[in-house]
Amino acid sequence: DKMFPALGFGARLPNGVVSHEFYLNGSPDNPYCSTINGVLNAYLTSINSVQLYGPTNFAPIINHVARFAAASHQNPGSSYCVLLMLTDGVISDMAMTKEAIVNASHLPLSIIIVGIGNADFEAMDVLDADDVPLSSRGKIAARDIVQFVPFSKFLVNGVVSTLSSVALAKEVLAEIPDQVLSYMRTNNVRPNPPPTYTSQYQ
Repeated sequence: DKMFPALGFGARLPNGVVSHEFYLNGSPDNPYCSTINGVLNAYLTSINSVQLYGPTNFAPIINHVARFAAASHQNPGSSYCVLLMLTDGVISDMAMTKEAIVNASHLPLSIIIVGIGNADFEAMDVLDADDVPLSSRGKIAARDIVQFVPFSKFLVNGVVSTLSSVALAKEVLAEIPDQVLSYMRTNNVRPNPPPTYTSQYQ
């Protein structure tokens, strides 16, 4: 339906409240934006009306989107959620974020984190869990659902070239196919049969 929920975190809102979970479109109860242009417009409006403010807490947004994914999980295969997070700050709630990711790892959800700027994003490699499975409170993630991408890796003389933008898109989406397949296989979701077509020349 080309409707996308868009949320912000780590900002002082116009009313003075510091929030780690607010809707970019300014609505108090509806996070959806129409089309990608709607998301971009909401972002531009929001970035000009709020003050970026620490700490950088990921858990509230992940838990919010996990609730969407949990609803989809009631009917496995009906939909799959991809959360794209853009951050310029070092994560402040690592323990709660790890717990949120581990708890959501059985759901139809993938999380892509893009680190922007020169902050120390070393901790993000722990969340990415390519080498060591993510765990929290003795519980191991059902599967790896996080991909971390440092934006600076794709800058050429301070800008993103046409070639590097293609490489950026490729790396951002690199793990999504396997993550979707792992969820579907775990939940015994089989592909729908291909549609049948009748030739107009018959």
